[in-house]
Amino acid sequence: MVCLGNICRSPLAEGIMRSKLGDQVLIDSAGTGDWHAGEHPDKRAITAAKNHGVDISKLRARQVKASDLDEFDLIFAMDESNFLNLQAMTSSSNQKSKIKMILGDLNVPDPYWGDASDFENVFRLLDAAIDEVIEQYQLS
Repeated sequence: MVCLGNICRSPLAEGIMRSKLGDQVLIDSAGTGDWHAGEHPDKRAITAAKNHGVDISKLRARQVKASDLDEFDLIFAMDESNFLNLQAMTSSSNQKSKIKMILGDLNVPDPYWGDASDFENVFRLLDAAIDEVIEQYQLS
């Protein structure tokens, strides 16, 4: 799960997927930028997740590494900008084929500059998208 800073959308996506799949698959999140590396998710993201019984409070932001493109079978970008940044990091067609937009052709809106309702909206969008991912890739 990849967004810009790894403190809003991607940790929400990671937490939602972990809550649905547990340890059945390796799940992680990262950001294309490094300015929040080591930080907890945004407090509003933590609250939105907690409101739905998902704990993301112990997650720490990190930047995507080139090795992630080999380590993970699927890499979900939260928006087109992140998708293009990830594509630019690839060195093979196999790596490129792993990168998907989590909402298909749509962007997950970045709630960072918004309020609690924006984080709730993102949680709901990601919750539904992850159900589709689990079904499509038969992860459960």
